Amino acid sequence: MRHGKKVNHLGRKTAHREALLSNMASSLILNKRITTTVAKAKALRKYVEPLITKAKDDTTHSRRTVFSYLQNKESVKTLFGEVAGKIAERPGGYTRIIKLADTRVGDNAEMCLIELVDFNTLYTKDGAVKKAKTRRSRRGGKKEGTETTSAETSETPVAEVKAEKKPRKSSPKKDKE
Repeated sequence: MRHGKKVNHLGRKTAHREALLSNMASSLILNKRITTTVAKAKALRKYVEPLITKAKDDTTHSRRTVFSYLQNKESVKTLFGEVAGKIAERPGGYTRIIKLADTRVGDNAEMCLIELVDFNTLYTKDGAVKKAKTRRSRRGGKKEGTETTSAETSETPVAEVKAEKKPRKSSPKKDKE
């Protein structure tokens, strides 16, 4: 029985699977996004996210630990330099999996794109760095004596928006009768 065993074996022996994930992680770090199957991408996410977390602490020990997984000097250098600088403030969730519409021709496998989140500028406004979110209380709304913001004053009431709609044109058949 396989109770509690959550590792996806990907149809490979252990050494082959570790080599596959190591090479895919190196490619992901160097290229910032790769196209692969959904199953491999989910296994890669579990493999690479702890390595990226370890890269936040730039010590000799953490470099050696990451190198033991990746086995590629260039990817370790990129991870601790370029990637670690961008993800320093992010608490986790460094990768994004985007499923693609098409499947692979040979075996009809579901394909996806796995990418490092902070390196895709399409999801941020003009490629700018996101502002830190402010935490807001669930309790009470505004307190007495607080000023209204410009966003609150610029809102138009719903009744005005409904009144601005144009009346429908009648169909040509009804006009002839």
